[in-house]
Amino acid sequence: MEICQSPSMRLDGLTLRQPYRALGPEFYRAVQPQGVPAPTVSLVSDEAARLLALDAPHQDNDIRQLWAELFSGNRPPAGCETICTVYAGHQFGNWAGQLGDGRAHLLGETDAPDAQQNCGFPRWEVQLKGAGRTPYSRHGDGRAVLRSSLREFLASEAMWHLGIPTTRALCLVTSPLPVPRERMETAAVVTRLAPTFVRFGHFEHFSYGGQHDALRKLVDWTIARVDPACAGADNPALALLQGVVARTARLVAQWQCVGFIHGVMNTDNMSILGWTLDYGPFAFMDGFDPDHTPNTTDRFGRYAWSQQPAVARWNLLALAQALLPLIGPPQHAVDAVEAFEAQFSQAMRARLQAKLGLDQPQPGDDDLVDAWLAAMAENRSDWTLSFRLLSALGADPGAPVPLELEALFAKRPHRFQAWIADYRRRLRQNPLGDATRKRAMDGVNPRFVLRHHLAQQVIAAAEAGDFAPARELLGVLRHPYAEQPEHAAYAAAPPQDAEAPALSCSS
Repeated sequence: MEICQSPSMRLDGLTLRQPYRALGPEFYRAVQPQGVPAPTVSLVSDEAARLLALDAPHQDNDIRQLWAELFSGNRPPAGCETICTVYAGHQFGNWAGQLGDGRAHLLGETDAPDAQQNCGFPRWEVQLKGAGRTPYSRHGDGRAVLRSSLREFLASEAMWHLGIPTTRALCLVTSPLPVPRERMETAAVVTRLAPTFVRFGHFEHFSYGGQHDALRKLVDWTIARVDPACAGADNPALALLQGVVARTARLVAQWQCVGFIHGVMNTDNMSILGWTLDYGPFAFMDGFDPDHTPNTTDRFGRYAWSQQPAVARWNLLALAQALLPLIGPPQHAVDAVEAFEAQFSQAMRARLQAKLGLDQPQPGDDDLVDAWLAAMAENRSDWTLSFRLLSALGADPGAPVPLELEALFAKRPHRFQAWIADYRRRLRQNPLGDATRKRAMDGVNPRFVLRHHLAQQVIAAAEAGDFAPARELLGVLRHPYAEQPEHAAYAAAPPQDAEAPALSCSS
């Protein structure tokens, strides 16, 4: 195992290891980042810094410069080389062949001082995204632009505070380096953290290439680091698959219940951890349209909100196929993946039950949930506001419906009005009163999410050199369930003339 020393004792909390190299040269290529000219640390997540036992460089210019050099790739940790891993994948349902870290450099891993802050995992991998070409860049330049990097930074931190497993963002380094996309933009580098960045596509690469010894080595390595209990199972590879199925089912239910659309659920963007990975053309739903996708490349809606559970299952089948050489009889793998539907449905229903403030499930609850979603879809009601405002509705049939809630269903109110009567009848069977129910609902229905128009506003300011709006928005998103009346504007639906999320994969 190669030990990488940090470039200064001022960052001695970031002594890194490179255990992935022990798998062998067929798993990676060693390559130094190209870095960027005139790097500037423009955003820092203080909480992510604490996960690495680092002090954020807010006032100390010397430390800030060290961060800029290290996390731009200009001055990677001394004593070892950074690496880029090889993987493959299915993209939009088609086999894409070999892919790999085309713009990501793995600096190494470090211990998590508090594993409970890392969902129980004892380590963090530290990865640069956008620091230049790699052997797997194909025809790309290995760069990321400010626009997409800022969206990823904000989204990953927002999702974490929503309670949804995700890679973390440590810092955003910007540079005046021009990068051509649909228009000329400037470069940025995001430093990402995760217990591991291993994807479904890593297993596909070795399996479909007939490298079964390497596949076994990768499975054993992953089990030891992600799910050690699998090692004692009769069929460790099958046990690993079963764990991935369960984690992915929970994750997608969490996505669905906050109206999150990943936008590009290719197998190379699916984490073996069941964590959210790779924020490309994502969106949080405004008006509820089950068939909406923010990805302009997704012409047939493969990755729309309503399709995410089915695509997750499809991707799990691809992973199961990749693991077949180690699992044995195909039916074992099929049965493991077939468990996804029930696990997802159970997780989704439980979360929707809580979002509606219902106590122990009763007959008719599923119909009540479905009717609520149908009324929302019929009115294109704002996803986040509808659930949040519903908590203020009293069970008393004579009490007025909050005007803000009623306005969200004003286009076609009849289904909504009928549903309110049914909902209130159900609420009167709850043992808890309105106030207690409201507190519980507000604890699972966020007031603040990273809406597209908010992201666009802070991107415009950042491209003009002002990161204060991004820092303020980040502060709001750290407390998504709190009322924060001083930040009420961030909870509002987008203006009527705001553009709907329409994003490409070009960044």
